[in-house]
Amino acid sequence: MSVRTGLRATVDITVTEDDTAVALGSGDVAVLATPRLLAVMEAATVEAVRGALDASRTTVGTRVQVEHLQATAVGRTVAVTAELTSVDGRLMRFAVVAQDHETRRLVATGEITRVAVDRRRFLARL
Repeated sequence: MSVRTGLRATVDITVTEDDTAVALGSGDVAVLATPRLLAVMEAATVEAVRGALDASRTTVGTRVQVEHLQATAVGRTVAVTAELTSVDGRLMRFAVVAQDHETRRLVATGEITRVAVDRRRFLARL
């Protein structure tokens, strides 16, 4: 498999107390925290290209643009889908969408940019 537009993956999260704004310190209400949602969005981008890269390569996030549109209560499940929409050399752009699994209400949308790197060289520079 090779990296190409159209690759996609969906990652689900069922919101627990540990995923809330209260638990993560990003707010004072017990709803899905934006930082946790963003982590799941990034996980979906990683999953979308899993198997498409040589084992010596990985991707790292470089840019995130997200609109968190709808609060999600503890116990609800959110489906996060990432689709690779653009490949320019090592640069990859993903459209990300989060929807309530049951109601299909839009929870968030955005774009995440990742860059393909050689895993060993990347870590050696740290």
